[in-house]
Amino acid sequence: MVARQRAIPEVKFTHPAKVFFPQNGFTKGQVVSYYLGVAKFILPHLRRRPITLIRFPDGVDGEKFYEKNVPRFAPPWIKTLAVARRHAPGAIDYILIEDAYSLAWCANLAAIELHPFLHRAPQLNRPTAVVFDLDPGEGRDLVTCAGVAFLIKGILDGLALKSFPKVSGSKGLQLYVPLNTPVTYECTGAFAKAVAELLAQQHPELVVSRMAKIRRQGRVLIDWSQNSPAKTTVAVYSLRGQSALPFVSMPVTWEELDRCRATKRSRALFFSPAAARKRLQRRGDLFAPVLTLKQSLPKAFGSARALAAPALARYRAKRDFTQTHEPPPAPVHRRAGKRPGGRFVIQKHAASHLHYDFRLEMEGTLKSWAVPKGLATELGVKRSAFMVEDHPIGYLKFEGTIPQGQYGGGTVMVWDLGTYQLLGGDLGAGNLKLKLTGKKLRGEWHLFRIRREQGKEVWLIAKSHAAAKPISPRQDDRSVLSGRSMRQIARDNDAQWKSSRRSIER
Repeated sequence: MVARQRAIPEVKFTHPAKVFFPQNGFTKGQVVSYYLGVAKFILPHLRRRPITLIRFPDGVDGEKFYEKNVPRFAPPWIKTLAVARRHAPGAIDYILIEDAYSLAWCANLAAIELHPFLHRAPQLNRPTAVVFDLDPGEGRDLVTCAGVAFLIKGILDGLALKSFPKVSGSKGLQLYVPLNTPVTYECTGAFAKAVAELLAQQHPELVVSRMAKIRRQGRVLIDWSQNSPAKTTVAVYSLRGQSALPFVSMPVTWEELDRCRATKRSRALFFSPAAARKRLQRRGDLFAPVLTLKQSLPKAFGSARALAAPALARYRAKRDFTQTHEPPPAPVHRRAGKRPGGRFVIQKHAASHLHYDFRLEMEGTLKSWAVPKGLATELGVKRSAFMVEDHPIGYLKFEGTIPQGQYGGGTVMVWDLGTYQLLGGDLGAGNLKLKLTGKKLRGEWHLFRIRREQGKEVWLIAKSHAAAKPISPRQDDRSVLSGRSMRQIARDNDAQWKSSRRSIER
């Protein structure tokens, strides 16, 4: 952190009558006045945080630009922090807004918006909070975002994590989970991504976790990528330059969001500078706990490589682990490899209907499909596959019986086990080209989504490239893990075969 030789601050204001917001004539002088009026509230949220300024020299109708490096003409009392560039030599000298003088000086630069990082100097890889940025796509609005915020809150409440919402001052809102404990961006990013992907899977008609705009139409993007040492988020109490009227990014209560959701009216959640100042004088800083509240992420996110469990919430909710011996959700580690891929398992499952469960190791869990007729070995033959909830990695070698009355009650065999390579495609796009190397199945298959119906995803899986060796009836009824038949597994009535008996030969 660099402090130029301290002098008695002197801020000169220029062109105070210049109109910055044309709809109500809000001027540059009023921008400066607003920031000085809220200085005691906003400064604690800016101190020791590098700031990106968004400047509007000719007001919101003119050109805007992002400024990271401190201008050369900055006075010597402006504090800065040199941060090494990530993908280029040299460093960026970010401004640190530590006092009202610096705040006023930035406002006079036409810096309508202030965007700090989630970390404080000098610990540049230690975020003080997790943030979920909710951005409504075309056809959605702040009311919809409020509903999605409550979905996130439900997950966080289940993890005993307190969260604090604020409206963005534009069309969306942000949800902050204060931590103020040792943690890295790798952990907070993994956590936020898992929550976003879980909700996108549970509510595909409402939520999307991927950035592509074509996916966002009619949905709300949960932007988990804000949890990065390279990303900034608009500061609480910052003005916004997104419309012809000035609005403020303001903390709101869950009661206010609930009222917005119930009435489908969001007007009360747009705060003018005058309304923001009045509210602050009346209610104080509703975001103060974000600065001090100490919380920890679940142990599954306690290290950079660990990843588990919001993605497994549906799996957990369907099972009583005092009754079933299926593996519970647990911390797992991402597997590193030269090629995209991982392990796979196919389980023959005699539940209410006999079917085969196809599971791929991805993103710390097993992405899973129920395939009623199993994978075809004949070239071009397509089989229906219904995507189900993610399963924990421990399910790779689960074999035994699930008690009747429990979800999926019946006999489970490890029918095939091996590794796969991802030859092409993308899970989010609903298109996977796979090369399987198992004990029974070897070759290429194409797995692709064809539609969503009643919240469920319907896929097809087809043999591609060349036919595979047919599976004999004897092979079809033998576990590659234990060599047992379905009848033997049901008779033994165990949870998981642990014998050293040799696996069935191909």
